[in-house]
Amino acid sequence: MGRTAILNGFGRTLGDSIIGLQALFAAQHAGVLGPRPTLFRLPGLSPLIVQIYASADFAAVETLPWDDATPDRPFAPAAGFEHVIDIRDFAFDPVFRGIAMIDYFLARLGANPAAVPPAMRRNTWLRPRITITGSRARPYILVCPHTASDLRNMPDAVHAHILAWLERETGCPVLSQATLPRADTLAELCALVAGARLVVSADTAMVHLADAFDVPTLAFFTTHRPEWRVRDYPACRPVYLAPRGLPEALEFSRGPADTAACAAAWFPHGDNLDWLDVALAATWNTLR
Repeated sequence: MGRTAILNGFGRTLGDSIIGLQALFAAQHAGVLGPRPTLFRLPGLSPLIVQIYASADFAAVETLPWDDATPDRPFAPAAGFEHVIDIRDFAFDPVFRGIAMIDYFLARLGANPAAVPPAMRRNTWLRPRITITGSRARPYILVCPHTASDLRNMPDAVHAHILAWLERETGCPVLSQATLPRADTLAELCALVAGARLVVSADTAMVHLADAFDVPTLAFFTTHRPEWRVRDYPACRPVYLAPRGLPEALEFSRGPADTAACAAAWFPHGDNLDWLDVALAATWNTLR
């Protein structure tokens, strides 16, 4: 099996990277790809993103200049590889916006998603490669209200309601990622997730990490259907809050109206958040 180059594998966000690397790991496990393909990655990424690719010892990483970031430009360094998989600009591919992300990446890597066992569609590559040291004295509940996009952020009123319910009903310490010191390393972020008894999150990246460490989650989705992101996570309870008037799988905000529509989706009954109490109680009751 010849040397393989993968162009823009796998995006610039933490969540896409976790899932893309799992697809690569699964494709290698299935014999579709050989050992240590070269991932050509954009420069100037955040330290966490750099660290997650450095943790993937089953791939090499090189630089993809920004000037060569779109498929309409040839990428000269790829000429030395026998096999080139070009997934530049995958976020704009209509197919990407309508299927499970792990299936999309598997197919682009040449694997048949239906032939990949469910366990290999989870984030099994990550946990053995992260060393976690230290832990908090008591198990806690972690709430993650912020995401990489304003479209998917948890509104402040919802965040406050969740914190109040958890503190009142569970008897566990409740931590909010909004007020915690920022995790400077991937190991610190993984330790924060792995030490939780439950993760309540609008941020899918944190849900992907929770799956890697077998932590139960309550995950909220607005712009994307849950089955496109967490279909294979047995410990995840998803809640879909579809915004009115917006196309499905909207990746990027087109203006303030899109952000407002996503925020309004959290309030399907106006200020009455009884639906949220039901979701929280149903999730918590499975852990008691």
